[in-house]
Amino acid sequence: MQTNHSDGPAGRARSVLGRCKQVARQTRETGLRVLAGLGMSQSESKISAESQQYWAQPGGQSWESDSHWRAAPEFDSTDLWSRIGRKHLALFDKGARMVEFDRPLDRVVEWGCGGGANAVHFAPRAKEFVGIDISAQTLEECAKQVAAVCDTTFRPVRIDVAEPDEALRQINGPCDVFLCFYVFELLPTPEYGELVLRIAHSLLAPGGLALIQVKYNDGRWLTKPRRRFRSSALADLTTYPIPVFWTLAEGCGFTPEMIHLVPKNELDERYAYFLLRKGETEGQESSNHPR
Repeated sequence: MQTNHSDGPAGRARSVLGRCKQVARQTRETGLRVLAGLGMSQSESKISAESQQYWAQPGGQSWESDSHWRAAPEFDSTDLWSRIGRKHLALFDKGARMVEFDRPLDRVVEWGCGGGANAVHFAPRAKEFVGIDISAQTLEECAKQVAAVCDTTFRPVRIDVAEPDEALRQINGPCDVFLCFYVFELLPTPEYGELVLRIAHSLLAPGGLALIQVKYNDGRWLTKPRRRFRSSALADLTTYPIPVFWTLAEGCGFTPEMIHLVPKNELDERYAYFLLRKGETEGQESSNHPR
């Protein structure tokens, strides 16, 4: 007979705690959007400054969970941390096969590498893995995790929220793959997300692939961009209707090749993964260079 490990007092307690967290999150989101509806949205520069302050320095267990450190309480007693990267690598492989992308990976760039949950799975495929993040401590953690699984060169690139195009100046040469997971929902505004897309396009070599995850707006008021930072309610700061992000990627020079939707998983809900390709004939210098 199969045992259901979700049964019993501990399982019921986790279920109740999960529901309480969901109600609390929805309450916070409602309050923040009421403020935005009353004309109390923050400017992009204000959100950027508050985001920089939050992400730049470690701030305890919640911060480690938000930054996807392996030892964070959310991941410490489960295999969730490892499963995140495995699932993303499997999704990338599926998309790469679909578009017949099979060239060697000289360089892989991850925007917002966090504590390395994705890097430990992608880095062994590459000669060099470039991790971009706001926190120097998080970059050190990511480097440690990569070193534990392979001898691929890890290159840390620290940027400030207010100057994302600093990554272009620090990374010398093109990449074959650009990755970005669980980051676009944390960006200050949808317009800022367009800037990151243009940076990704500039970084990619002709024919290169980007796999980017966003939170999608399903039309409900509570799923629209919040335009107000709060460290206790990070998700949903920036969202996109699925057709809008597709069109936005095209406007930045990409050819969208695939969309993969995850309505809900262990971390949150309304995830959309876009596989984007840069044209084979495009040079590294592009009219779509970031503003």
